[in-house]
Amino acid sequence: MRQRTASREAGMTTVSAERLAAIFVEAADTLVDDFDLIDFLHMLTERATSLVGAAATGLVMADPRGRLEFMAASDENTKLLELFQLQNEEGPCLEAFTTGQPVINVDLAAAASRWPRFAPRATSAGFESVHAFPMRVRQRVIGALNVFGDTKGGDFTGADVPIMQALTDIAAIGLLQKRTIRQGEILTEQLQGALNSRIVIEQAKGAVAQACGVSVDEAFTAIRRFARNHNHKLTDVAHAVTAEPGLAARILPH
Repeated sequence: MRQRTASREAGMTTVSAERLAAIFVEAADTLVDDFDLIDFLHMLTERATSLVGAAATGLVMADPRGRLEFMAASDENTKLLELFQLQNEEGPCLEAFTTGQPVINVDLAAAASRWPRFAPRATSAGFESVHAFPMRVRQRVIGALNVFGDTKGGDFTGADVPIMQALTDIAAIGLLQKRTIRQGEILTEQLQGALNSRIVIEQAKGAVAQACGVSVDEAFTAIRRFARNHNHKLTDVAHAVTAEPGLAARILPH
């Protein structure tokens, strides 16, 4: 499920300064004035997963009313687990969002008393540990990032925690900076627009998966690649897939 490295024998990972710098630069460069919010959040989950050698990551953010909504995940199974967490109103992301503090090194097999519905569901999905980091700027928390592990001995080391929190925080800072929002208004608009866009993106994923005979994860990867190669927004491509007959079959390169 994930690429393993020798450094995992002692903990989650040891990250080189060069690799860490490259990921932070990529995150900063993505946050241009007219950036694609959903694509940025999916990029964040992918980089977070690879950064610490995790099994999967998921990300939730608060809507304009302060209610958490699913926004991105590194794969389809994790998306379903995040939705289950939100529907049942318990789990690490909700805890990190509510408290504003990270949730670290939770053994899911022993967490049934803490999260009676979420913990068994997560273990049945193949995960053994979980961590969650609030997306925060000072006292303002706008979301949370879940990080799942699927092997014993996959706990975070002392260095992993500040690295992951810093990556999560820099994303929050970027989303809240003045060039991206005007007194909070643009962020609210972007988040609401992204929530609305998720519906058509899910429809497009299903259409491409069916037309091309691939998994939903492969279909989403193909849609993102098509959007980037043609310099289109992810949402615009998704709308085109649902509206233009035959486009779904042409998204995946042959």
